[in-house]
Amino acid sequence: MIPPSDSDFFNPAVESSSYIPADKDTEFLQRDELRPIRIGLELLKPELIQHEEGIQSTIVVFGSARLQEPDAALRALHMAEEEAARSPSNPTCQHKASVARRQLALSKYYDVAREFGRLVSSTCQVEGRCDYVIVTGGGPGIMEAANRGAADVGAKSIGLNITLPHEQHPNSYITPKLCFQFRYFAIRKMHFLIRAKALVAFPGGFGTLDELFETLTLLQTGKTQNVMVVLIGRDFWERLINWQWLVENGLIAQQDLQLFHYAETAQEAWDLISRNNGVPLS
Repeated sequence: MIPPSDSDFFNPAVESSSYIPADKDTEFLQRDELRPIRIGLELLKPELIQHEEGIQSTIVVFGSARLQEPDAALRALHMAEEEAARSPSNPTCQHKASVARRQLALSKYYDVAREFGRLVSSTCQVEGRCDYVIVTGGGPGIMEAANRGAADVGAKSIGLNITLPHEQHPNSYITPKLCFQFRYFAIRKMHFLIRAKALVAFPGGFGTLDELFETLTLLQTGKTQNVMVVLIGRDFWERLINWQWLVENGLIAQQDLQLFHYAETAQEAWDLISRNNGVPLS
């Protein structure tokens, strides 16, 4: 007679979730008490991968996810104007047409961001070096444009995506091995600046302003150093933010206005960064 083996018996102990090794128990890892572990892992994983990929330094590019390339913006305007023409007394339709016209005017910055990504990447990613690698939030709009510019010249670029309540996907121009997804905004922000030599901010909304002002605060307080901030589109930024009014009310110092610079074109922005960091101009 063959004696029964262990497999012939049901053992309820091994069916319990407590028996799953802690590093393989995904439900356990989502507990609130495990937040410090998740934060540590989220900091470490992109750091190790970027090191393995040879990323030495980066340039952060921020800007609106809603700005389209000019052709798409023009098509959107035509659709909005047709709708407005059909409903001349509808204020919502008229407003959409007005916004579409402004979006078309701003769409030039998609091309500037793309050219910037192309210019920086073709200049700095040569002979196996990975300096001044473009890093964005990984989304559409201006972020897509900067990643796309790097892809145009076969260079690496980074995307730091984040999980949001609404569906979001990384753009298709990010280097696949350098496409990361974050749970925590704070850790994502740290990764934007860990290797950054510059931050280039294009017209954008709350997200762009959040990242810009956090960086300016870190520079103002000395928590971050040697990061050049370049604002693309002086007219936009000066209409949006009355910097001098902050100075006149004693809320910032006059010298704080030296924490950022203006540029209108990709070449102007790169020339500023190059001179600041001692990079030979292309």
